[in-house]
Amino acid sequence: MPPPGVITLLVGIVLLILGVVVGYFVGFDRHKKKTEATIQSAELRAAQIISEAEAQSKELVLKGKDETIQLREETERELDRRRRDLQRLEERVDKRQEQLDKRSEQVEQREKRLNQRQSTVDKRFKDLEKMESQHIAELERISALTQEEAKQLLLKSIEQDTRQDMAKVIRAVEAEANEEAERRARRVIIMAMERLASDQVSESTVSAVALPTDEMKGRIIGRQGRNIRAIEAATGVDLVVDDTPEAIIISSFDPVRREVARLALTKLVQDGRIHPTRIEKEVEKAREEVERAMREAGDQAAIETGLQGLHPEILKLVGRLKFRTSYGQNQYYHAIETSHLAGMIATELGADVKVAKMGGLLHDLGKAVSHEVEGPHALVGAEIAKRYGVPPKAVNCIAAHHNEVEAETLETIIVATADAISGARPGARREALETYVKRLTALEEIANSFEGVSESFAIQAGREIRVVVRPDSTDDMAAIKLSRDIAKKVEDNLEYPGQIKITVIREMRAVDYAK
Repeated sequence: MPPPGVITLLVGIVLLILGVVVGYFVGFDRHKKKTEATIQSAELRAAQIISEAEAQSKELVLKGKDETIQLREETERELDRRRRDLQRLEERVDKRQEQLDKRSEQVEQREKRLNQRQSTVDKRFKDLEKMESQHIAELERISALTQEEAKQLLLKSIEQDTRQDMAKVIRAVEAEANEEAERRARRVIIMAMERLASDQVSESTVSAVALPTDEMKGRIIGRQGRNIRAIEAATGVDLVVDDTPEAIIISSFDPVRREVARLALTKLVQDGRIHPTRIEKEVEKAREEVERAMREAGDQAAIETGLQGLHPEILKLVGRLKFRTSYGQNQYYHAIETSHLAGMIATELGADVKVAKMGGLLHDLGKAVSHEVEGPHALVGAEIAKRYGVPPKAVNCIAAHHNEVEAETLETIIVATADAISGARPGARREALETYVKRLTALEEIANSFEGVSESFAIQAGREIRVVVRPDSTDDMAAIKLSRDIAKKVEDNLEYPGQIKITVIREMRAVDYAK
């Protein structure tokens, strides 16, 4: 017999197996019931969905039938409306057709009447031609003229009367056009003058240099006057040392020389070292500074008039006009003023503004080199402008502004007008200074015309001229003879008050370098 523990174990195993089996069957039964319940619920849901679908289907069918009925009714209404419109159109067409038929009948009647009138006119025209022939024959018989001769007399008489009437009309139109042109020209010129309010700069022939003390005058004069002579010889000006306190006067008709002397003397005074070698260096530096100032002035004029892009040499000559006067009027400011005036007038007249302004700025370009080149300044300036690529229209403005050549464009006339406005307005020019400058220039030209002359300077307001000769080509006796010859030629060619002193300077310089 097995032990009790084994029996208990077997009984436990059997009970465990029985519990598992019983639990399995109980769970299976529950799962089956749950599955059956789920199936029933799904079947109920399906039946509900089917019933809802059938209800919706019926509703859609009913709705579709209603829409079909409504669409059919709308279509019938539209067809009725179109039938009525067609009926009205047919009625209008019928009425138009009746009107056209009536008009066609009226046209036919008018054509018949016109045909009858045309036949009557043709008959009367033939009668008139016959009568005209008879009258012409009778007139020829009476006047003893043929028809062609009578026609010529009649045409001649009509032509004479017509020419007289035409001449009256032309004179009236010309008078009216001239009056209107003059009125408009005055308005344009006055408006340009009113718009341009520029200051007038008149040049004088002296400049003053301020000195720190009156003792500086003695240093400027130098031992036995060597410093002042060196300054006058290097610059070609006349230094006036008088009783004016703390100032020295520079006198010269040439503003370029005067400016060079002023700058050089100012630097010498500031530096304090005044001797001939130093004077020559400062004068050379002053010349370079004046050249630079002329270039800057040309660039400024181009900017002020809106004409950037001109050749640098052209601008340099424009800047050089800052040291040139004509009848006391500064030519640099005159050129800028003329450019502005020409641009305003060109704007009013519809001309080329750029060409007019360029011609105005460059019209006196030849005056910058008038002492170096022979010929009228207008033609000289035009030749220079052409050489440096100025447009042909602007070149014609320069060449023709004093009528040396014929004006080819409207802009040329505008530039000449602007030049006259700038030069002729009150306060612009003074003839006395221009005459004075011309006299001094002619005096130097006479001296320079002799052989062996290196350079000459008119000083003392034209009462003295200093002539520097080349020592290698002129000896002392020749220098004496040269002064007499120059004096004789001045007497023969110039008109001047008082007397003119001619000083011929022959200076020999020996230069070497210690290395």
